[in-house]
Amino acid sequence: MKNRLNTFLILAFLFFMISCVKKEQKEDDVLKSKKELTAADILGNPKYLAISYGGYREKSREDGQPSIAQLKEDLKIMHTMGIRILRTYNVQPKLPHAANLLEAIHQLKQEDSNFEMYVMLGAWIDCLNAWTDKAPNHDIESPANEGEIKRAVALANKYPDIVKVIAVGNEAMVKWATSYYVQPNVILKWVNHLQNLKKEGKLSKDLWITSSDDFSSWGGGDEVYRVPDLVELIKAVDYVSMHTYPYHYTHYMSAFWAVPESEQNLSDIEKVDKAMLRAKNKAKQLYQKVVDYVHSIDSTKTIHIGETGWASSSDGFYGKDGSRATDEYKQGLYYKHMREWTNEAGISCFYFEAFDEQWKDAGNPNGSENHFGLFTLKGEAKYPIWDLVDNGTFKGLTRDGNPIKKTFNGDKEALLKTVLVPNTNYPK
Repeated sequence: MKNRLNTFLILAFLFFMISCVKKEQKEDDVLKSKKELTAADILGNPKYLAISYGGYREKSREDGQPSIAQLKEDLKIMHTMGIRILRTYNVQPKLPHAANLLEAIHQLKQEDSNFEMYVMLGAWIDCLNAWTDKAPNHDIESPANEGEIKRAVALANKYPDIVKVIAVGNEAMVKWATSYYVQPNVILKWVNHLQNLKKEGKLSKDLWITSSDDFSSWGGGDEVYRVPDLVELIKAVDYVSMHTYPYHYTHYMSAFWAVPESEQNLSDIEKVDKAMLRAKNKAKQLYQKVVDYVHSIDSTKTIHIGETGWASSSDGFYGKDGSRATDEYKQGLYYKHMREWTNEAGISCFYFEAFDEQWKDAGNPNGSENHFGLFTLKGEAKYPIWDLVDNGTFKGLTRDGNPIKKTFNGDKEALLKTVLVPNTNYPK
């Protein structure tokens, strides 16, 4: 009897040990699979929603760098929304936001093996004399670009499990960016440099390199952009990251925005709903123009959306006396339309943006650039994501000590009173 009891105990112990080993192996496999995910795995995958992120709370970036704790707070909010890829814009020495963000993600991953977040790391590119009192020279690049690229490389190597894309420049080739734009040969130079580092084993071979720019810069608009260096750039990048902003085009390309004769008898809200469908179709049209041009050069090249968004407030071109494109209701419809389309089409959409940032137009609190976030500065959830509040998604989460609640106190009737019907005769 004693021998049988001993045998039973030994077998039970062995079974327990085997179960523990299998559990550990399973956990290791999960961690390993997360670490091995590449840009090719996550871009275009609707399970990995993308968003542009800046955690700045203050009117100055230099004096208002968010702390690691604040970044973690924002990261938990975005993670619970299903966001898995963040886009940043620069790695400038006096602005450690991106480096701190990567460290915050690293710490959260160590604290919780289920926390998963990846980054499209931006390296800012300028022309000579950009942002100075001297005339910008758009044919010569800023000497600061070299340091920006070096810092991006260092961060990509320090956090290879997080940084999956490096984007060389942000709207750095579009000619309306008169303060700083460069010619395509500058972007091409640095893209080729990064691709060579991959070949030399100095960067991960799975790291994808792109540039994130306006649809026109990628050949989807004026033919003045379709130069030989752009052709070579399209060949050199691992994918194309293009921007499309129907919100801005309600002023600059307004033909699609005016209420057509066939809709004049609709109710005001029906006119708005129809206008937002046209806005979605405008985004799709501009995306397709880039696809057509890019595929005329390389039919295998993937195109994702590096930026698109809709402001919830404006006292400028997009407000009451302008195109009347601005309010939270329209923002909600645009967000819904863009997520539905891009998820179904297998396109990553880095929606602009997660949180409002007031430094963008510091001298004008009502400027549209300050109000593209899905959350207000205080962490109030705007209309596009009211349903997530209702579902308890943000339960227990805060931003700067403020619980996540809905704008307008969740009163939809009050929100609808702010909705503006598109200006039929705009511009005059």
